[in-house]
Amino acid sequence: MSARWSRRGFFRLAAALGFGLPAAARAKTGPGKPAATPTWRGRPPLVVCSRGPEWGRPVSEAAWQVLASGGGVLDAVIAGANVVELDPRDDSVGYGGLPNEEGVVQLDSCVMYGPTHDCGAVACLEGIKTPSRVARLVMERTDHMLLVGRGAQRFARAHGFQVENLLTEQARLEWLRWKENLSRDDDWLPPRDGIYRDRQGRRHGTINVLGLDGAGNLAGVTTTSGLSFKIPGRVGDSPIIGAGLYVDNDVGAAGATGRGEEVIRSCASFFVVECMRRGMNPTAACLAACRRIIAINRRNGVTIDFSDKFVAVNKRGQVGCAAVMGSKKKPPLVAWRDGSGFHSQAGPYLLTGRGKNWD
Repeated sequence: MSARWSRRGFFRLAAALGFGLPAAARAKTGPGKPAATPTWRGRPPLVVCSRGPEWGRPVSEAAWQVLASGGGVLDAVIAGANVVELDPRDDSVGYGGLPNEEGVVQLDSCVMYGPTHDCGAVACLEGIKTPSRVARLVMERTDHMLLVGRGAQRFARAHGFQVENLLTEQARLEWLRWKENLSRDDDWLPPRDGIYRDRQGRRHGTINVLGLDGAGNLAGVTTTSGLSFKIPGRVGDSPIIGAGLYVDNDVGAAGATGRGEEVIRSCASFFVVECMRRGMNPTAACLAACRRIIAINRRNGVTIDFSDKFVAVNKRGQVGCAAVMGSKKKPPLVAWRDGSGFHSQAGPYLLTGRGKNWD
């Protein structure tokens, strides 16, 4: 057949035939609107953040204020993500994020809205502080799901976003130190009175914000500046639906941080949600994803010297997290805010050290 099928056309057909989408997706209410009947229905609303208390508290508080004032759950999680995206003190998300190997900050983000199963994403976006907001516009104002690079920036500019320099002085100095210590054989030299403290100074950092409103609707956002000093154009798991984020309004939501390549080839956030569908609680589901990543690498004879972390919330409002690697001093953390206040807890991990046995 030569007919070109659009995403919306496919969704309409699936809805008409009664398959392929959860029931909530066949009755779209709009992601920016609060539930028509703002009742808890036995499900107290909450917001979940993949960080510990230092960032988890302001992120979850900002998101909670949106929910508490009657805002939509997607509005809430994006408001939480914006806290980190706009704060230059964090060097792994948004403004202040560490750049690629050429000194250019490239940002990735995706959003997903449970009631309609819609999603949107941007990757390698330059010059825009809040990629999560652009990802939402991709979902709501286009027939696409992912825009990248210059096309993503042009789209953002068309919707009124201002292009700005995202490379803070702190991030520039970090990039310069990395550049100067990259090789003993090139022409970049560190200061005579300084030694780079970390030859392996490449870092990754991401934030997931997941929300459950009083009507039982779920939404999520993942946003990052990606692996520090990456090859220009590298895209990790954060803007990939099913990898860095997945939301199913009938089951729950999950997000990932850590080494994105491992999350992508495991479809890990989707896997976490499917484990919850089969009856696992969020922590057990996150652990199952970690075991899957470890098994894949060990089967290939790879030394596991990296970590991935997952956070999840199910339809009942249960929260959990787990990581491939951790320690007693630095376990994986998850934070959340509900009607009773702010909460944070440590989750389990499977490995300690670098490539050692099970803990």
